[in-house]
Parts: sequence; structure tokens; C-alpha cells
Amino acid sequence: MAAGVVAAVVGAWITLGGRTDGVDATTTDVPRPTPTVAAPTRPPSPPLASRTPRKPKPTTTPTAPKKPTTTRRATAGAGRPERISLPQLGVSAPVTPIRADHGSLTPRPDPRVVGWWSGGARPGSTVGSAIISGHTIHDGGGAFDNLEDLRVGATVVITTTSGRITYAASSVTNYPKQSLAGQAAQVFDQTRPGRLVLVTCEDWNGQTYLSNVVVTAQPIH
Repeated sequence: MAAGVVAAVVGAWITLGGRTDGVDATTTDVPRPTPTVAAPTRPPSPPLASRTPRKPKPTTTPTAPKKPTTTRRATAGAGRPERISLPQLGVSAPVTPIRADHGSLTPRPDPRVVGWWSGGARPGSTVGSAIISGHTIHDGGGAFDNLEDLRVGATVVITTTSGRITYAASSVTNYPKQSLAGQAAQVFDQTRPGRLVLVTCEDWNGQTYLSNVVVTAQPIH
């Protein structure tokens, strides 16, 4: 998708930055050399006659120290998302790709299915914002109905074609429609370190939605 794509996410016109494909880099730890310690010099042994017999010491087999275990939950590489889970909200919904047709980006017609913008970063990418948008239904039934209730620190699990990636919500922001349009370049940035961005509508006034809820989440390593 070319830079400066104008997209309407659930009713708000926004500008999405151009996509920058990131290359996942794998860091290899170089083993450090094991330091050597010189053995201390022992004094000369006394004559055999003057030695005092010693009791033999019991022999023990040294136990190798256990390596510290670390949990890496965002281990999958970049992949096409297939399902999103929000445990705090009790949400599990399928994810399908969506495109910006004629500059307009809208969620899937089925409110129980959310859409991933295929012109942006994939979940698990080291660079770019992976954008997933979904409907809110004012009388219930939308996958993202209660997205505004997600707490900072809550986990978001994305199942992709490469595996499962766990994110932690870092911000939950309610943007008035026009305000989101002005902040779109930052919110949907495709040049920043890899992250997840969730978007839906909010504030139904009986005729239309007045704002958008935007959740940003960082991968847990």
C-alpha cells in the first residue's frame, strides 16, 4: 500500500502511513570463554614417618547448576492473523484480512469477525503497527463491544499462521472522530517497533458513533 493511504476505520477517516517491511533479526549469543584459575602452590610434603593418618573423605558427585528458565511468550515470527483472544473480556474472534478499497478501510460485515489490514504490518513483525479493526454493536453482538473496558496490562493473544503471539495492552484511548484523524499518522505508524493496534467505535448517540477506541499493545518477550 502506498504511503498516505486514507482509510475510514469504523466511520472515521484516517491517514495510514506507508508500510515498511521489517526484517526479523535473530540474535545469537556468543559463548564466553570459561576463565581459568591457577592452582595454588602446595608446600613440600613432610617425611612419611611424620605424617598423621587421615580418614578418607566421602566422595560426592557435583551437581551441575540448573540453568535459569525464562518464558518467551512472543516466540512466533510474523504471520497472518487467524484469531484474536482477549481473556479479560471473554472475547475470542476469527480474524480475516481486509484491504483499503478506494482508500476506505472498514471492518467485516459480520460483527463477530474482526479484520486485519493486510497493507500494514503482520503480528510478530519487528517493525510496524499490526492493525485489527472490529465492529461495536450498541445493543450487543460485536466482537469489540467492550474494548474500552480493556485494562492496561491485559493480555491479547493473536494466533497466526506462524504460531501464537502474546501482547500486553499499553494504552487504551478514546478519540473523538476528528481527533483520531489528526493523530492517525502516529497511531497507525508503520515505521515504529512492532506492536498491535486494535480499533473500534464508541459513544453511540442513537444515530451514529461519536468516537473511536484505540488499544495499543506491545509483544511480551
